[in-house]
Amino acid sequence: MYQWTRREDERLTTGKGRYVADIQVPGCLDAVFVRSKIGHGTLKSVNCGAAGSVPGVVGAYTAVDLADMPACAHAAATLQDLPPVPHTMLAKLSSNEAAAGREWPALVKERVRYAGEAVAVVLGEDRYQAEDGAAKVTFEVEPLRAMVTPSVAAAADAISLFEGLSNVALEGEAGQPIEDSVWRDAATVVEGRYRQNLLIPTPMECRTILVVPDEDRMTVYAGHQMPHRLRRELAALLGWTEDQIRVVVPDTGGAFGSKSASFPEFVVVAYLAMKLERPVRWIEDRLESMLVATRGRGQDQHARLAADADGRLLAYELNLEADVGAYPHLGVGLPMQTAWMATGPYATPKVHATLRSVLTNTMLTYPYRGAGRPEAVIALERSMDTMARRLKMDPAELRRRNFITPESFPYETPTGRKYDSGEYARALELALEAVDYDKWRAEQARRRKDPTAKPIGIGLSCYVERSGGEPGGLFEFGSIEVHQDGTVTARCGAASSGQSHETVFPALVAKTLGIDERRVRLIEGDTGEQPHGLGSFASRTAQVVGALLQHCSRRVIDEARKRAAAAWDVPVEQVMWSDGSVQHTEDGSKSLDLRELVKTAQPLKVEEKFETGMAFPFGCHVVVAEVDAELGTVSLLQVVMVDDCGVVLDPGVVYGQAFGSCLQGIGQALYEAIPYDDAGTPMLGNGLLDYLLPTFNEVPPIEVKDTCTPSPASPLGAKGAGESGCIGTPAAVVNAVIDALQVADPDLLQMPLTPDVVWRAARAPKLEEAM
Repeated sequence: MYQWTRREDERLTTGKGRYVADIQVPGCLDAVFVRSKIGHGTLKSVNCGAAGSVPGVVGAYTAVDLADMPACAHAAATLQDLPPVPHTMLAKLSSNEAAAGREWPALVKERVRYAGEAVAVVLGEDRYQAEDGAAKVTFEVEPLRAMVTPSVAAAADAISLFEGLSNVALEGEAGQPIEDSVWRDAATVVEGRYRQNLLIPTPMECRTILVVPDEDRMTVYAGHQMPHRLRRELAALLGWTEDQIRVVVPDTGGAFGSKSASFPEFVVVAYLAMKLERPVRWIEDRLESMLVATRGRGQDQHARLAADADGRLLAYELNLEADVGAYPHLGVGLPMQTAWMATGPYATPKVHATLRSVLTNTMLTYPYRGAGRPEAVIALERSMDTMARRLKMDPAELRRRNFITPESFPYETPTGRKYDSGEYARALELALEAVDYDKWRAEQARRRKDPTAKPIGIGLSCYVERSGGEPGGLFEFGSIEVHQDGTVTARCGAASSGQSHETVFPALVAKTLGIDERRVRLIEGDTGEQPHGLGSFASRTAQVVGALLQHCSRRVIDEARKRAAAAWDVPVEQVMWSDGSVQHTEDGSKSLDLRELVKTAQPLKVEEKFETGMAFPFGCHVVVAEVDAELGTVSLLQVVMVDDCGVVLDPGVVYGQAFGSCLQGIGQALYEAIPYDDAGTPMLGNGLLDYLLPTFNEVPPIEVKDTCTPSPASPLGAKGAGESGCIGTPAAVVNAVIDALQVADPDLLQMPLTPDVVWRAARAPKLEEAM
């Protein structure tokens, strides 16, 4: 276990953090949204009249009411109706086809398409008064049949969510179709069907926004991963220029991908603040978040894997239907990540993945920690274990025989990815050694001979993921500025939601410059301080932002040497940099530190846009699980994670990222899912009593280890580290339970592996009974 203190810890653990809800603005109004309780229906009427009589209520509005609001002096002349939510799509995918004719209204005008969709908004002098006003709003929704799974929504008799348009918003593929002869001639072919359960990201802090207008300017405070995107989208919606809007991201209590775009509530709050010329704030509460915050995962998969008699893989086919929610937005292209990463770590000659993104009566699917890669790993790694059982081969040996070898890199996958570097076998062997694989196999064999012993299983999961983003989005903006007092300010376009940026990046700059890290201050998450930026997503900050700040620091050194050479009238080759100062290599009396250099010359600041390539972290996770067949419970006896994220900038931070994401992976495998009733309403009225998360009591023994295969795609050699547990752990947990129960039909075990699921599988035919 690492023991370390981050810069931000003292502030955040002593109540000195400053979140959006802590920001006090005179005259601020609180917004509360009135939401549909059913998932699909026609909005017949909304009556906000009674809400206006509640003390402290400033206004209650429907979409029609907002269209009739008079424009304020500083509103854009073209802005009349409440604008819709801006379309935000995954890079490399055209937004036009999926978005055309499928507008996401900020407030429902005619048709409710998911439970929780807002039909009105109430503003109060404080949150309590706004809540009282919202309780007085009445509305009628005529129900329509709710479709909460892709198979139902894509069926021939499904109701179109958008008149005249298919519920299939996007179709895609990666790789080439595989000839029938490959499957026919293969020694062994296995198939499986897997459901990727819909998940709620559940960060500690829910979504937040505060908009403060000031004549023809506005400042927006939001817990957000991409402040420059939010500024750009709000400016376009309101008809303002980007320099009229400043977005500031204060302390943010987690995100996991769920705070990376504009949302209906953001549009309404910004619109009202501009129209009323008063600050307006929305703070999402936990029950509201569970109803309408973004979802993750949500795929139905059919996988087919072929191998020869020696276990050499011949072909892999993955067909998936993805639940992307009621409107095509950022999540509509996420299934392509699953398709592109279908190859995994194996040298499979033929790989083909096809997909359909299907609109359903659920809240929208967005990136959630791993974003498409866990789905790919679960399908492939479950199929690998099924193949091993069919061949009567140890699952570790099957993987050894099929890994892409180190000398094959860079490796072009059949699905179009270009892996940068990897030593997959080394990660597997370290994981097996750390878990003491042979010991557990011996114990498993002993228990199988003892009818009174609880069975145990060992599950493996080898994975490759992508970090940094897609081509066209692998860059970041930033600067390094040296001040007259010798302190240094580093700026970048990222925005932290708990990833330890305040600790890692100043330390990196200080190490590069050779100065005390206490002299370095980081500024991020503020479009007023950093005019351009992309943000924090896709495990990109170490790989991209770290490389940017290192590059800028080296440019500062180069500029300092040039200035000293000019001041001393010597060739720049005779000026060296050492521990934060420039020195003449032949005259030891000539030396200037950063403070003196800036005082005797112009301000020293380097600004840069820096780009890297995609990187492909990898690893192997092993889980040992004990199953109580009478109760259906699963106990994880040991979890070993071996991850390779290239060069590690801060071991403690990487450990924390791996540990936390592992718990989220365990949550997907064993606990988390969103149940819906017939009306399409999530049955989560009791909050976190209904949606289960692993707590301290459920934390198993977790050992985190690493290998280091530097990435040639980034000067730092770093790869993403934040998503490994969500990507590698779920398949290992499920494989361990299947291995323990030895069920003939592993498709019976679909996540989450609740006691009911496990109890029923434990009573199904066993592998030896079916042979």
